[in-house]
Amino acid sequence: MHGLSDVFTLNNGYKIPCLGFGTYLAENEVLINAVKEAINIGYRLIDTAAFYNNEKALGDAIKNSGIAREQLFVTSKVWNTDRGYKQTKAAFEKTMEKLKLDYLDLYLIHWPANKKQFNNAEEINAETWKAMEELYLEGRIKAIGLSNFLPHHIEELKNTAQIMPMVNQIEFHPGFTQMDTVKYCQRNNIIVEAWSPLGRKEALANDIIKSLAKKYEKTPAQIILRWIIQQNIIPLPKSVTASRILENSQIFDFELNNNDIEMISGLPQAGGECANPDEVDF
Repeated sequence: MHGLSDVFTLNNGYKIPCLGFGTYLAENEVLINAVKEAINIGYRLIDTAAFYNNEKALGDAIKNSGIAREQLFVTSKVWNTDRGYKQTKAAFEKTMEKLKLDYLDLYLIHWPANKKQFNNAEEINAETWKAMEELYLEGRIKAIGLSNFLPHHIEELKNTAQIMPMVNQIEFHPGFTQMDTVKYCQRNNIIVEAWSPLGRKEALANDIIKSLAKKYEKTPAQIILRWIIQQNIIPLPKSVTASRILENSQIFDFELNNNDIEMISGLPQAGGECANPDEVDF
């Protein structure tokens, strides 16, 4: 990985940037300014979701960015209350109307329906996926994938899926790595994206992370993002502060050694949501 322009190749041959820009909890002018800053710095993967309630502002930011649409990689997600075949199709149209785009680069199921909430969870996920497959085959979406799916959810999806997911976006940060899911996805040629890659402030304040930052002459955030990228995982850091947006992008001029990667991977839980997709009730 040499820079922001580096890409991973999805299992359908489509290219995805190796570092993304998250937009959760950013809205209106704050989001527009942050996205403009990120694009100017060189970010090309921008991640949003219907649930974030900022697709319209993101659409405005993209329109005014001065960058050709095909140079950007835009992701959104279908929210839990819109799962199902017809609902997913309708939700996608709303997303596209707000973003004002002709196509989406990546569309994800935000969370799997789980058995705690639904007797027919597997059927709901299958119907949602079927709608996404059709939108993909129509060329409306360049790649389709999942978010917060555990291996058993993906195995269930395989029973009816015609197209394998290209991405699984999961919570991944020091102290919460979900390595079983990561390894499963990588074995099955599914690219893993990391949401909340910096965890919470506890991870950035961790003594081992801080000592590595000193060793490599980098910031704690840069150490964590580099640790993620060296595992062939795409981090999606979110910030609305210009200096942090720049800092998070400056992770391509150094490399962690294997011992240091293992040290970070062995850290105890250090902040974050640590949400179990089988237990969530939203």
